[in-house]
Amino acid sequence: MHQIAVLPGDGIGPEITREAVKVLKAAGEKHQLGLVFSHHLVGGALLDAQGVALSDELIENCRRNDAVLFGAVGGPKWDHLDMQNRADHALIRLRKELSVYANLRQFRLYAALEDASAVKTDLIAGGVDFIILRELSSGAYYGQPKFREDTPRGRRAVDTIEYFDFQVERLARYGFELARQRRGKLTSMSKWNALESSRLWRDVVEEVAREYPDVDTRHEIVDAGAMNLIRRPTEYDVIVMPNMFGDILGDEAAVLAGSIGMVPSAEISLDSTSLYEPIHGSANDIEGKNVANPLAMILSAALLLRYSLNCPAGADDIDRAVGKVIEGGYRTADIWKPADQQRVSTTEMGDLVVEMLSE
Repeated sequence: MHQIAVLPGDGIGPEITREAVKVLKAAGEKHQLGLVFSHHLVGGALLDAQGVALSDELIENCRRNDAVLFGAVGGPKWDHLDMQNRADHALIRLRKELSVYANLRQFRLYAALEDASAVKTDLIAGGVDFIILRELSSGAYYGQPKFREDTPRGRRAVDTIEYFDFQVERLARYGFELARQRRGKLTSMSKWNALESSRLWRDVVEEVAREYPDVDTRHEIVDAGAMNLIRRPTEYDVIVMPNMFGDILGDEAAVLAGSIGMVPSAEISLDSTSLYEPIHGSANDIEGKNVANPLAMILSAALLLRYSLNCPAGADDIDRAVGKVIEGGYRTADIWKPADQQRVSTTEMGDLVVEMLSE
């Protein structure tokens, strides 16, 4: 029996989460996993109900589960609140409370989606399939001091980028293990030409690399890497980078997959419960319209099977089912083009993936 905490959240979160749970149930039955789901409010939905975006009770509940399936949080309704009280801060705090240290974002361009990519066809013709592994426990988002103040010279704001060697080492080691399971290439991106924290990052990655002589390791300055991700995306396999850079480049790389609605992620915990979510956010402008693309959420559910429930066969089944739906010409609005494609709703896309799972 496997316990999964489902946190749909705000905006399109409930709509896409519903489809992912539908697919997980089908995969669970096929592979006799005995999945048990519990559903909880988080973010703005919990703020409206209880006055907090993330409660201590919810944190403990998540810890008692084998995995957390997370939709999206935040929206204009709660943006006026202080940073610590905003709906979207719930995710940052939950990451910290669950001791997650690595955000794994998987970028794969299905051949049938090449026309949806914003990148020229000749740049992606060799196939796009790489992972960005973003450090998630430190960096500018968590470093101290962090404050704003009024000074005689004007308003001042401070965010601190801080890294310890062990934080870099554990991420790098995980990246090298992933590279060994894939195509044996690892790229480290940082800003060592300007930041002391990045010089430490490069040094530690190089030290860990000595233990993996079978992995081809290289270092890139992150601004050049941002350009190369678009110019030469087929060259990458596993990419490791600090927190803020991974956040930015992870969204940039989404254009390679055809849409940000196609990119799943896993947030790997050190010793607790891992968290799985799409990277696209709450998209409040299309909330309730049944037009959102649920595939990033569904593919995140596949990562949940792979990394938390140790069911790679179930994950592969979901990946194949999504591929079959895309090859069949079915598209949600974000990836739809009129020629030879059938536009479907959020619900219909989920139903199609379940149907393909049974074939």
